[in-house]
Amino acid sequence: MLKEIQGGVCAAKGFTANGVHCGIRKNKTKRDLSLIFSETQASAAAVYTQNLVKGAPLTVTKNNIADGKARAVICNSGNANTCNANGIEIAEQTCALLAKELKIDAKDVVVASTGVIGHPLDITPIAEGIPALVSGLGLHSDLACEGIMTTDTKEKEIAFEFTVGGKTCRIGGIAKGSGMIHPNMATMLVFVTTDCAISSAMLAKALSADVKDSFNMISVDGDTSTNDMVSVLANGMAGNAEITEEGEAFDNFCAALSATTTYLCRKIAADGEGATKLLECKVTGAKDEQTAKIVAKSVICSSLVKAAMFGSDANWGRVLCAIGYAGVDVDVNKVDVAFRSAKGEISVCKDGAGIEFSEEKAKEILLENEIEILVALGDGDGKATAWGCDLTYDYVKINGDYRT
Repeated sequence: MLKEIQGGVCAAKGFTANGVHCGIRKNKTKRDLSLIFSETQASAAAVYTQNLVKGAPLTVTKNNIADGKARAVICNSGNANTCNANGIEIAEQTCALLAKELKIDAKDVVVASTGVIGHPLDITPIAEGIPALVSGLGLHSDLACEGIMTTDTKEKEIAFEFTVGGKTCRIGGIAKGSGMIHPNMATMLVFVTTDCAISSAMLAKALSADVKDSFNMISVDGDTSTNDMVSVLANGMAGNAEITEEGEAFDNFCAALSATTTYLCRKIAADGEGATKLLECKVTGAKDEQTAKIVAKSVICSSLVKAAMFGSDANWGRVLCAIGYAGVDVDVNKVDVAFRSAKGEISVCKDGAGIEFSEEKAKEILLENEIEILVALGDGDGKATAWGCDLTYDYVKINGDYRT
């Protein structure tokens, strides 16, 4: 049984965290360097962006955790350390400096960066900030969460308690992501910690399966970042028998991981750059799950659907249009569409055609800040959910002067 608890990435036994301002960002009120630390060796797994342009930290992290082990995560914001001639060197130096301060192996460090692409990253502020970062380690998931934010307006963190083999385990996560969100195998930056004992191989298996239904089903603006990473550390301090194969224990862990990632997905989508509404497209009745996923993502990605939701306009034709160009075999003459929110539910399309409905009631429903777009395809049992946000004037404003 899952129970939501407090603590974020510090909820699990043996994990501490911190976040400081070291000087990468000009605004001294903004934390720009974060750390998560496990007091014991942990199983580690990660997934990375499929963008051919990749941030140097991803390459270094992939090499570091090739053995499936890690003890620390360090992340800076304000600079992506991407497309820099010395990017690998800077990322490796960051690992070495942190390892020296923590008295661990540099290969046991997950390193990440987020911010502007193509700007040189100076190691000096990181080197000067690491001592305070380490000395201030504690139950500070919120500070670590703040330190990885860029255009985010809200912190994104969660934790759950669950049971494996009669032992109480905990899992928690923090995330950043507001723009350049259209993941492919991973998304934004997400760091998850757990005290559940699970082998590196099974942890990787759980994470790879999970992102297909969670982070890969988000879109804010259709852009896949160069620095996307989701990493999980599992230190085993809950004391359960190590999960080394599929079965009830593995299923329980996967359910807890899914609850964590799904929560963070919704928070990321709701905090899309300039967004005023969280959009959740639920597709049912598809021929298979893959068809449902493609349709749900197509609807969520439609700029016209997103703009209609911003204007609280029940323009269901835009939903049908997005289904039609999704690239999958769908009988549009069977499609039903409805909108739902805290103010109720209203059907707007039946069997691919418009039906009479109250525009006033539809407007009332769509004025809420969380909107469900319900699509029934009438072709089978496949279903999927995708998350996104509305498209507002502020999105253009934010990205029109992002560097300056």
